[in-house]
Amino acid sequence: MNVSVSTSRMPGHRGRRTRAAAIGVTVCLAATLVACGPANGSSSSSGPGGSGTVGVSLILKTLTNPYFVSMEKAARAQAAKDDVRLTVAAGNNDGDTLTQITAIENAISRGDRGILITTNGDAVNAALKRARQAGLFVIALDTATNPPGIADLTYATDNEQAGRLAGQYAAAALDGRPAVVAMLDLFDNQVVSVDIARDHGFLKGMGIDPGSSTENGKEARTGTYTGGKGGTYTIACHQATQGAVDGGRTAMENCLSANPGINVVYAINERAGEGAYKALKAAGKEKNAAIHTIDGSCAGLRNVAGGTFATDAVQYPGRMAALGVSSVAQLGRGGARPGAAGGKTFHDTGTALAAARPVGGLTVQSPSQAASACWGG
Repeated sequence: MNVSVSTSRMPGHRGRRTRAAAIGVTVCLAATLVACGPANGSSSSSGPGGSGTVGVSLILKTLTNPYFVSMEKAARAQAAKDDVRLTVAAGNNDGDTLTQITAIENAISRGDRGILITTNGDAVNAALKRARQAGLFVIALDTATNPPGIADLTYATDNEQAGRLAGQYAAAALDGRPAVVAMLDLFDNQVVSVDIARDHGFLKGMGIDPGSSTENGKEARTGTYTGGKGGTYTIACHQATQGAVDGGRTAMENCLSANPGINVVYAINERAGEGAYKALKAAGKEKNAAIHTIDGSCAGLRNVAGGTFATDAVQYPGRMAALGVSSVAQLGRGGARPGAAGGKTFHDTGTALAAARPVGGLTVQSPSQAASACWGG
């Protein structure tokens, strides 16, 4: 989520040059838009039962976060396998909905068969509705639209479960000690589903009532957590990070100013967690507070192994993007309409919790075990 997030969740990257002969595309860079167009004049879409090239747009939060770069890499690889004409676009930063709206409108004009999007906010909803009215199949990746029905389907990690696993670990590791908690969220000026889900999941995992199903920061600021052996808690702060290192550092500095006794840090994603660690280290408090984050990049797992993070909830962004490309390709050639399974409203691409030190009653992966499926190098 993220989130530069390492925004999504679900299964947070580097640009790639892919040979036109492999996937029949020309790569064009313009500002934040990466467009892959047909190199041989082939059709951008295929009718039912057809075998022609299918046009798909991948619209990401940003291309500065390794989480989303891994999505791009996986989508390009799958596009090569499935004879998909892939167009990639991204916002300039988390929350940039204008660039995403332009990319959606371009997908409609181009006659693409589908859109895969990690939405930057509700402002894209009207454009996505127009896309569906025009016959495009819309799949949300990592971050569900708000409401989820704006998209035809969501491929994502169960972000609430990812947060819950981290919260359960945090509570167990406290062993009954008082918790002084810093909540480093994504935004404070807009609602994004991944932000709410991860935040609330963490609190629920600790055994704290979030106080709302739709907003962050509505829990009681003091009380008793029931996870692990249970104990008292204080919410020291809720701070927005924009899912970025600098944002995480500033947020943590503000939290320490409010309460220097913080011993538990929830971070919306690894980049925010990295910034939080920098602030804690600068204050000489890096050994006092355990940072719990979500993403599962190779770098993040090294931070778990090295002690920078206490836990990292692992997600699989490449899996989300590859499944999205494959699903639209099959649909465009007359295949079955993809859907969710297991009684969920979205297609769950999985999560696991990585920690260097196990705690009783909770299944965790070691950093080396989790690294077998990590992303970002």
